[in-house]
Amino acid sequence: MTAATEFAPAKINLALHVTGQQANGYHLLDSLVVFADVGDVLSVLPAERMSLTVDGPFSSGVPEDARNLVWKALDRAGVTAEVSLTKNLPHGAGIGGGSSDAAAILRAIGRPDLAPGLGADVPVCLGQGPQRMQGIGDVLTDIPTCPRFWLVLVNPGAHVPTVDVFGALIRKDNPPMDSLPTKGDWLAWLAAQRNDLQDPAIAYAPVISEALAALEDAQLARMSGSGSTCFGIYPDKDAASAAQTRISASRPDWWVVATQTFGAEIS
Repeated sequence: MTAATEFAPAKINLALHVTGQQANGYHLLDSLVVFADVGDVLSVLPAERMSLTVDGPFSSGVPEDARNLVWKALDRAGVTAEVSLTKNLPHGAGIGGGSSDAAAILRAIGRPDLAPGLGADVPVCLGQGPQRMQGIGDVLTDIPTCPRFWLVLVNPGAHVPTVDVFGALIRKDNPPMDSLPTKGDWLAWLAAQRNDLQDPAIAYAPVISEALAALEDAQLARMSGSGSTCFGIYPDKDAASAAQTRISASRPDWWVVATQTFGAEIS
C-alpha cells in the first residue's frame, strides 16, 4: 500500500422502493443511486499501528476507533495505516457518509472485494456513477444513460435511525421502480417513482417535512435514503445556487449545499 487520498462522495437515493423482506429481516430494495460532487476526504499512509483522526465540520461524534467503518475495512484487509478523515457530510443523514468512507478506503488500498459484509451501502459506494441497487444492496447495475442533475441537499439536523424507519414501514412488499428510461425525460420518470421510507421518517422526525417544503421551488423534491437529508432537483447551477442562498438565509442552522451529480452529460 502507498500513500493515497480518496474522495468519498455523498450517495443520493433519487428513488427508493422497498419491495420485500427476507426471513432474516433484511429488506429488499429497488433504488436509483447517484453520487454528488460534495463529500468527505480521506488520506491514508502506511503505518505500523492503526490510527484514525477525524476533523471537519461534522467530526463531532464520529468514532476514531474500531467502531468506525473505515477502521473495520482496514482491519478486515489486515492493513495497518494512519488515516485522516475530513467529515464534510452529516452522519446518520441518509446520504451514505460512513459507507462512502469505507468504500473510499477500500479503493485506496486496492481491496474493493472486501466490501460485502461491511454494510448494505458499501458495495454501491465503490462506484461513483449512477447505479440501480436491488436485492439487499448486493445486486448492482450501472446506468450510464442517467444524466447529471443539479441538486440542493438540505439536512435539518435530525438524526433518523435507519432501523426505526424500516421498522415503522407498514407495507414491505411495494412495487419496484418502473423500467428505467434509456433516454428522454428522466425528470418525469423520477416524479413517478417514490421513496417508501419518506413517510415513516417524517413520522419519526417531522422536521423533514419542513426541509421538503423549503425545496418548494425545485422541479422535484424528495428525501434520500432513510433520512433526514432531502434533495431538490433544479434546472441548472444558477437556480440551485439561488435556492441554496435562499434556504441558508432562512435556516442558518441547517446544512444546505448546491451540488451536481456524476452521470451522463446532457447533449
